[in-house]
Amino acid sequence: MTLANLRRACGAMFIGLALAFIPAVPAMAATVVTVNGEPISDVQVDQRLRLFRMEGNNTGRNGALEQLITEAIQIQEAKRIGINVSNAQVDDAFLQIARNLNVSRDRLQQMLQEGGVSSTTLQDRLRAAIAWNSLAESAVAPQVQISELELDQQAAQQLADFQNFDYILKEVTFVGGSRSGQANQYRSSFAGCGTAVELSLAYTDVAVVDVGRRHATQMPDAIAKELAGLNVGGITKPRAVASGLSMLAICEKVQAQDLTFVKGGLRDDVGGDAMERETKAFLERLRSQAKIIYQ
Repeated sequence: MTLANLRRACGAMFIGLALAFIPAVPAMAATVVTVNGEPISDVQVDQRLRLFRMEGNNTGRNGALEQLITEAIQIQEAKRIGINVSNAQVDDAFLQIARNLNVSRDRLQQMLQEGGVSSTTLQDRLRAAIAWNSLAESAVAPQVQISELELDQQAAQQLADFQNFDYILKEVTFVGGSRSGQANQYRSSFAGCGTAVELSLAYTDVAVVDVGRRHATQMPDAIAKELAGLNVGGITKPRAVASGLSMLAICEKVQAQDLTFVKGGLRDDVGGDAMERETKAFLERLRSQAKIIYQ
């Protein structure tokens, strides 16, 4: 065998091995649907379906096609108002998925290849998601209105009796382990915030710190409940913290309803629900206006 023939034989062998690891796809892509004139091919649908299978998504070929149609509409609308997603943004999102899976970027690409999925397929979906998020923030979020009156009403309904107090507190911490005996002795001798520091001098490694004003809604329920059952000059039972054992002493206590912190959590929940509804309605309007032609 001549050297030229040997090279040709080896070349053919390597080509054959390489082709064995390439998922079979149609030689020529056929358009299955157009979205406002933009074609979606059967190869794209097949690739998305393979990605679905890797993810455990059982919506099948129709689900893959519908997702591609939705993404085409999302990207088209984003571009219409001047939103363009950079390759760097897509790369960052791709890398974040790898991190979430506790694998390297190269390993994620290998996993996709093993499932017969081009990395471009996942990147296309990420590009659409980034574009849609940006579009929702600019076009939908400004339309979401949250009623402060409704938030006040909901917050008031959620408050329990033990959460209707405002305190000025001191924290007494016994630093280190195995200090429960001394902490309980301090607690039994405690006569009010005015002598808290003086009393602590009889013990070693004790810190007395002014916590300041706190409303019950700013504290864990268990602590708020215990404080609600104490009067001014009272002190809570020792509880374990990172540095040792901690107790809270009540220097002042007044009944006061403060909805600020409850409303903060409610605002996030209510706003998120409203945003989700408005975004869904916005997408439905875009889809109803789109020219979708199935081939």
